[in-house]
Amino acid sequence: MTARAADRARYDRATAHLDAPVAIVDLDAFDANADDLVRRAGGKPIRVASKSLRCRALLERALAKDGFRGVMSFTLTESLWLARSGFEDVLLAYPSADRARFAELAADPKLAAAVTVLVDDVAQLDLIDAARGDGREVVRICLELDTSLRLLGGRVRVGALRSPLHSPAQVAELARAVTRRPGFKVVGLMAYEGHIAGVGDAVAGRPLRSRAIRLMQAAARRELAQRRAAVVRAVRALVPDLEYVNGGGTGSVQHTAAEDAVTEIAAGSGLYVPRLFDNYTSFSGRPAALFAQPVVRRPGVGVVTVLGGGYPASGAAGPDRLPVPYLPEGLRYDPQEGPGEVQTPLLGSPADDLLIGDKVWFRHAKAGELCERFDVLHLVEGDRVTATVPTYRGEGHTFL
Repeated sequence: MTARAADRARYDRATAHLDAPVAIVDLDAFDANADDLVRRAGGKPIRVASKSLRCRALLERALAKDGFRGVMSFTLTESLWLARSGFEDVLLAYPSADRARFAELAADPKLAAAVTVLVDDVAQLDLIDAARGDGREVVRICLELDTSLRLLGGRVRVGALRSPLHSPAQVAELARAVTRRPGFKVVGLMAYEGHIAGVGDAVAGRPLRSRAIRLMQAAARRELAQRRAAVVRAVRALVPDLEYVNGGGTGSVQHTAAEDAVTEIAAGSGLYVPRLFDNYTSFSGRPAALFAQPVVRRPGVGVVTVLGGGYPASGAAGPDRLPVPYLPEGLRYDPQEGPGEVQTPLLGSPADDLLIGDKVWFRHAKAGELCERFDVLHLVEGDRVTATVPTYRGEGHTFL
């Protein structure tokens, strides 16, 4: 029996009492992935990206481990909810225009102490000031550096379109504007190198593309390390008590941690290890989050149909954004239909061994987005479900 076949047997036994659709997290795999992230971080703390987990119980499980500290959130409403739930260090990693929540933040000492908001433009400070009303609490600010690699005098740009702040002078100028403005305090600096951390460098069947990616990433790491160090020096000259410099992501943990200027690493997807993280030479993880759909039809030889399953991930549309049939091994989509909202035909010889009501296990393309489809996650240890915990959706929250 292969390791994957053994996992399938465990998951089927653990969930035999549950009807599909069902979502699980294998805690043995989750914990092993957490240990690997800590090892790669080399002693620097890991801030858990809540977007990748979307489950308070699993955020708490990660943060209870040595080597993890703080949460990186994705909306202001979520940030305030987490702070009210007892999370004491929440960094909102995306700018917000939520005026009502900014008013709450500025009026509540506990929230203002626990939540840091991201800024990369003076106009965002204007919005916060206009929204704060009678609230006079100091708002904690993190500045974001653009990490993109610019070549040929800027005519070629590699990296996500995020912050407009690219040079040390630009970041320092905004830091100076914040320090001169009452009601705000710069406490952190963040830089997410998505073109390194979020792009696999071992694309199956594409050796030339994979080599090109590795060359690009090596050049990007060198350039960013030098520029990030210069940015940190410029900001610390204005803010000597800067609390943290956050960088990285699951795919670049060890590389980012090697930079002296970086004080903490962001990671989250590496705990669940969705399919987009299969194509990396720098690390390998164990798939921990899976979902199962039930077989509801047997249209013919070598074909079964499962209920639902069309859960595409965000990003540029393409086959890599689709979930993949994982267990039993050997199933594939019908190229004429693909994964459907209501039903999904699956082809392959393993289909002939599946009966009506059997489970087919899938892996989602991205991490936390799976939780937008399920109210609860069943936590599996060995071949038993040892706990069932709500996702954000299960707690009545759809933050974005």
